[in-house]
Amino acid sequence: MDKNYILTPEVAAKKLRRMAYEILENNFGEKDFILAGIRENGTVIARNIQSLLKEISDFSTELVTVNLDKNKPQVVSLNKQLSLTNKIILLIDDVCSSGKTMLYALKPFLETDLKKIQTLVLVERSHNAFPVKPDYVGLSLATTLQEHIFVEVAGDRVKGAWLE
Repeated sequence: MDKNYILTPEVAAKKLRRMAYEILENNFGEKDFILAGIRENGTVIARNIQSLLKEISDFSTELVTVNLDKNKPQVVSLNKQLSLTNKIILLIDDVCSSGKTMLYALKPFLETDLKKIQTLVLVERSHNAFPVKPDYVGLSLATTLQEHIFVEVAGDRVKGAWLE
């Protein structure tokens, strides 16, 4: 079966670069960021954003992976302990459908005195059932509830996204 690609590797790279510039613009004067990638694809996207921010800014970034079961997200953990006090958290995932995963992924950060929390997704669908609206969006797409979006990664590269 042919994949109905909505993002090629080249277009995904351009979207990531644009979002990195948006982060820079919206956080002018800031220095410390914690990039929190939601396990697997979100972490790959976070690594890409970290690399782009290093290239275009003097932001100091630290990468952390948020571990959770997307179907039963009650248990949420970080892959390492770090100081979160007065930090800016940028929570990153590949696709935001209902907002549930992103909402639960915020759990480890809510017991600390943070400076700011922002969210970034490569693809946003418009089926919000939870009060999460990404701050940075690569591609916003209206889909039916029966359709699914898959983001394909290989190593640290985003290979594309398709609709099924």
